Amino acid sequence: MRPSNRAADALRPVTLERAVARYAEGSCLVSFGNTKVLCTASLEERAPPWLRGSGRGWVTAEYAMLPRATHERTRREVNSGKPSGRTQEIQRLIGRSLRAVTNLSAITDKQITVDCDVIQADGGTRTAAITGAWVALHDCFTWMRSRSMISVDPLRDHVAAVSCGIYKGTPVLDLEYEEDSAADTDANFVLTGKGGIVEVQGTAEAEPFTEAQLMEMLRLARAGTERLVALQKEAIA
Repeated sequence: MRPSNRAADALRPVTLERAVARYAEGSCLVSFGNTKVLCTASLEERAPPWLRGSGRGWVTAEYAMLPRATHERTRREVNSGKPSGRTQEIQRLIGRSLRAVTNLSAITDKQITVDCDVIQADGGTRTAAITGAWVALHDCFTWMRSRSMISVDPLRDHVAAVSCGIYKGTPVLDLEYEEDSAADTDANFVLTGKGGIVEVQGTAEAEPFTEAQLMEMLRLARAGTERLVALQKEAIA
C-alpha cells in the first residue's frame, strides 16, 4: 500500500495554472500533489554571445528551491556564492528537455530563460518543473507571435516528465517524498508528446533493479506522461 493509497499507476492530482506572473511573457504554476513550482518564461532580445550570427536562438532554464519549500528552512544558494551541484544538474535537465522540442532557428537571435522556483517540495520537483515549464514556454512563444516577433510556432511537440520508482518491491508512478526517500530505485523519465525519449535517469538506492523492472517503470512513465500531455493540451486550449 502506498502512503497516499494511490494505485501503482496513479498520478497525484496535477494542476497547471497559466498567467500567474503579471510581468513574465509566459508563466505557469504547476502542482503535482503537494509539490508546487512557479515557472516563468522571460524573453531577451539577444542570443548568447556564442550563438550570435548563427541564425539560431536559445532556450535555457534556471531552478531554485525557496527556503521554506521543505520542512526545515534551507539556506539560499545565492548566499553561498554558487548553485549546488544538484541545482545545476536539474536546471540543465530542464533546459535540455525544452530544447528537445524547440526549433531554435525559429527564434533567431533571441533567448528565453525559464525560471523554475519550487515553492513547496514533496518529491518530483524536477519533473513538475519540466511539465510546467513547457506551458510557460508555450505562452511566451504565443506572446511573441501576437507581436509579430516570430512568424511560426517554434514548439515541435509537447514535453513532460514524471518520476517512477521501486517502492517496497513494486514499480510505482509519481513518487511523493515519503516514497522517494524510502525507494529501492528512483528514476525520472522525460518524454515527448509523440512518445520520444528525451532523458532517463535511474538510480538503485538499495538492490540493483532488473531490466524487467526498468521496462515496467518506462511503461508507467509513458502512461503518466500521456496524461500530463493531455493536461497541457487542456490548459492551453
